[in-house]
Formats: sequence, C-alpha cells, structure tokens
Amino acid sequence: MTSALTTAPRHYPWYVRLIFALQRRRYGTELESARLWGRMPKAFLALSLLYRALDRNTSPIELALRSLLTVRVSQINWCEFCVDLNSAVALERHVTADKLDALKDFGQSRFFSEREKAALAYAEMMTRSSGKADESVIAVLKRHFEEDAVIELTALIAFQNLSSKFNATLGVQPQGFCRR
Repeated sequence: MTSALTTAPRHYPWYVRLIFALQRRRYGTELESARLWGRMPKAFLALSLLYRALDRNTSPIELALRSLLTVRVSQINWCEFCVDLNSAVALERHVTADKLDALKDFGQSRFFSEREKAALAYAEMMTRSSGKADESVIAVLKRHFEEDAVIELTALIAFQNLSSKFNATLGVQPQGFCRR
C-alpha cells in the first residue's frame, strides 16, 4: 500500500523545519510521517514534545523495554513504518535480533523477563482494547512496576497507538532503517 497523501516539500514554520533538521541529523533523512504531521504544525510540535517527555533518560522504564513496547504495538497495528523505525532504535538500544524476532510470541519465549512479559501483555491489552481493562493483566503489571511507572507505560503505549494508527492508516511506508 502506498500513501494516498503526498509528502512533497511544502512551506513549514521554522519550528517544523527545526524538527526536520534534527531528524536529518539523527536518521540521515526526514521521516515521511513527520512530513504529514508537519501539515498540522502545532499538533506536530505538541506531539514531538510529548514523545521527548516519554522517551527521556530519567524514565522509570528502561530504554530496551520502551523500544520493545513500541515495536509490539506497531506490529499489532500493522504499521510497517513504525516497525522499521522502532526496530532499528531497539537494536541501537541493545535489544538482540533474536529478541525482536520472538516479540510476537513473547509470552512463551525464554528471551523475555517476567517484567518485560508483564509490560508487553499490558501493551497488547491496551492496543487490542475491547473496552474494559483486564484486571488480571493489570495485577501482574503492578507486581513489576510502581504506580508512576504504570502511568508512564500507559502514556507510552497510548502514544505509540496514536502514531502507528496514524501512519498505518495513511499508508506511510518503511524507510529502510532496519535492514533485517
């Protein structure tokens, strides 16, 4: 599927161009999804700031687990762009290729700790939500995470659902960040 919308260069406000410059420095190119979000400059700025707040060094959620969560949510939402980008970031954060390959079956995999399994089950519950939260999944999660960490996990998973559903629905294609 190709995107039905063009991401051709447009005139963007200075702060959107700044975000693009930071992406070029980090990834070597602008992200196609950012070009779409950039068409709503204030929303894009707010979204970028929210992501920075969630993906910070002082987070109670370790880097590798944050990456595993974003990849798993992206897989469920069929966002090839997000799987590509988030898998590349996960590998940079020392997640092994074997672990990424086993992510869809994390519950039965020896590669994942009980803490990781609890967080990933929570991410699946949120992403495949049919309404009411599963109290048993939350009870297991609370054995491994303090309340502030649960709130942060919830925010990160919600953010990735927004991002991956936006990109998948608009047909944003992978940009070849993860050449596995």
